[in-house]
Amino acid sequence: MGNAALRDIAVIDDVPFEDIEGVVAVDAHNWLYRYLTTTVKWTSSGKYTTTDGTEVANLLGIVQGVPKFFENDIVPVMVFDGGPSELKSDEIESRREQRQTYEDQLEVAREEGDQVAIAQLESRTQRLTETIQETSRELFERLDVPVVEAPAEGEAQAAHMVRRGDADYVGSEDYDALLFGSPLTLRQLTSKGDPELMDLDATLAHHDLTLEQLIDAAILIGTDFNEGVRGIGPKTALKAIGEHGDMWSVLEARGESVEYGDRVRQLFREPNVTDDYEFETSLEPDIEAARAYVVDEWGVDADEVERGFERIEESAVQSGLDRWT
Repeated sequence: MGNAALRDIAVIDDVPFEDIEGVVAVDAHNWLYRYLTTTVKWTSSGKYTTTDGTEVANLLGIVQGVPKFFENDIVPVMVFDGGPSELKSDEIESRREQRQTYEDQLEVAREEGDQVAIAQLESRTQRLTETIQETSRELFERLDVPVVEAPAEGEAQAAHMVRRGDADYVGSEDYDALLFGSPLTLRQLTSKGDPELMDLDATLAHHDLTLEQLIDAAILIGTDFNEGVRGIGPKTALKAIGEHGDMWSVLEARGESVEYGDRVRQLFREPNVTDDYEFETSLEPDIEAARAYVVDEWGVDADEVERGFERIEESAVQSGLDRWT
């Protein structure tokens, strides 16, 4: 979810691609999942399923999604999640239970031959399997797209990289990037049209908050790591923090509590990140190797990915290869 209620607080503006340049540290799990679900929903499973029944819709999604970066002279760095925080276990279990419900409904839809329901439910039951994780990294390697392994949350690591000056933007749909201190976050990178730009400094200035107070307000509303306080939405949280200064004072005044509030607060203030990474921004994708990997090795329908590979090649010609050499 990424604390969707934060949208009512964050300063977000549409930004044309021509105004974006540099390096985007992409929350890889978030980016992959969106392309995965879209691919499964709108593409026949036979296009991305191997002879032994292994589904690699991610490969099709990557080939369709990566060209957007290259065509706009943006260098993507894919930041993969490490192990999830213990605090996220309830959210993970909730998602697992919801997926099981969808899988049960999918079985019924298949028995009834309801093709519309099957397409919708197949997209909702997707998960980033070990095969998807491995093949995604291997395809990124052939496309020379840098990969960074986060010790924990990918968006936290991406935000850290931007704060260090190693990237210019975080790329994520999750509003949690704001709480992890991402100065500038690009949203809707997997959508048609231009992206949105979420600005941390503008958000803090607009509400006269510190980052610590923004984190406290989010905890009161509820995050992926904690339940919020009943009756507190974005407007109430901002007003309460403005009156009382911090989360603990608000809770004391209302006679409420937040389970593990101190740990959630620390998770956002001092996230588990690493400086142990390096990457090049001059990319040299091996299109033929990538095509052979996707089509020959994994059996993805060549017609489904050819346009994506052509777009990458065309962007190389248009840039005179300056970006990739």
